[in-house]
This record gives sequence, structure tokens and C-alpha cells, in this order.
Amino acid sequence: MQVADHKTLELVRAAAERGVCQAQALYGQMHLDGKLVPQNPSLALHWFERAAVGGDVMAINMVGRCLDQGWGVAASPHLAAPWFRKAAERGLDWGMYNLATLLTMGSGVNEDKYEALHWFRKAADLGHAKSINIVGGFYEDGWVVAVDMAAAKDCYRRAAIAGDFRGQFNYARLLADAGEISSALSWLQKVPQTATPAFLLKMKRFLEQMPVAELRTFAVEL
Repeated sequence: MQVADHKTLELVRAAAERGVCQAQALYGQMHLDGKLVPQNPSLALHWFERAAVGGDVMAINMVGRCLDQGWGVAASPHLAAPWFRKAAERGLDWGMYNLATLLTMGSGVNEDKYEALHWFRKAADLGHAKSINIVGGFYEDGWVVAVDMAAAKDCYRRAAIAGDFRGQFNYARLLADAGEISSALSWLQKVPQTATPAFLLKMKRFLEQMPVAELRTFAVEL
């Protein structure tokens, strides 16, 4: 560990132990990521909980994430939901997104796509790229709203510009459907910069089935 890193760690640790909730949240994230300290999800949850008691809204959301994903504790979407709701009601876009995701899937809560869309839209209004993309999905699939491909395309465009790789793919997909192949390829080329390997494989398989030769060639080059 470099001197600067060691100094950063000591400053964050000292502030966390003194009860500075923002430092506690940061210290928890460091333990979750294994950054400057050994990775320890259980200790991460401990610090997130301390920061949440102090009112740190991101820590409140992260307690929910730990419970939802089983980081340092048995996975329980049911227990995660109240934490996400608290963060959402405090105005955190990630809390809104996480709560809406549970509501959409009926994971740990009763499925309620109407309320899910409400929270996705609120997060989207705050510029949350993933939520903007999902609102587009609601319009494309006609979930609790009338199918509106123009609205879906606009959401995907906004999500793509904001850097969401799923938004970039979805926008490219609709551009290709409209025959705008050059523009579609331009957006597809951005997807690998941030997409997960699993999503890239899914995209590759999708493009391999497209009738447009340029898109199939792009899939081969992935």
C-alpha cells in the first residue's frame, strides 16, 4: 500500500470510528469492494448500518443492497424492501430504482408495476440512466401504460446519452428497426465500454439473428 493510500485509509477509519456517518458509509464501501482493506461484506454491512443510523441516505440504500444481494448476511429481498423505500422517500435515485425493481419482479414484496413505474419515473426525472431505460421498456412492452414506441425510443435515447449500456443497446435496436443502420452501429460500438460480459453475450446472440449484414458482422467482431 502506498503512503498516500495508507493515509487515506487512516483518515477514513478515524472519522468512521468518531461517528462521522459519511465516513462510515465510505468505510463500508471500502470493505465491500476490498479497496485499501481486505474484502469483508459482513464488516461492510456493519459500517453501512452505523452510517444509516446516522441518517446517511446512501448507507440506508446500501443496507438494503446487502440484504437483497446477500452480502455479509443471508439474502432477503423482503427485509431489503423497507430500506430501499426509506432511501427512496428520502429522495435517493438509487433507492427509488432498487425499490421499483423489487416491485416490478414481486421480489420480497407484492408485485405492483404501477407503483414500480411511479418510482422509476421519479428516479428518471433525477437523471438516473438505468431508470430512464426501464421506463422506456414499460412503454415498449405496454406494462401498465399504453404501448408508445415514440416514448420508448425517446427514453432509450436519453438513457443511451446518459451512458447506460442497456439504453444504448435498446436505442440502437430501434434505430436498426427504422433502417438507420449507421446510427445503430455507432451506439452499439459504445455498449462494450461498460456492459457486463453476460450482457455482451446476449447482445451478440441477438445481433447474429438480425437480417442486416452489417449488424451480423458487428456481432462476429465482438
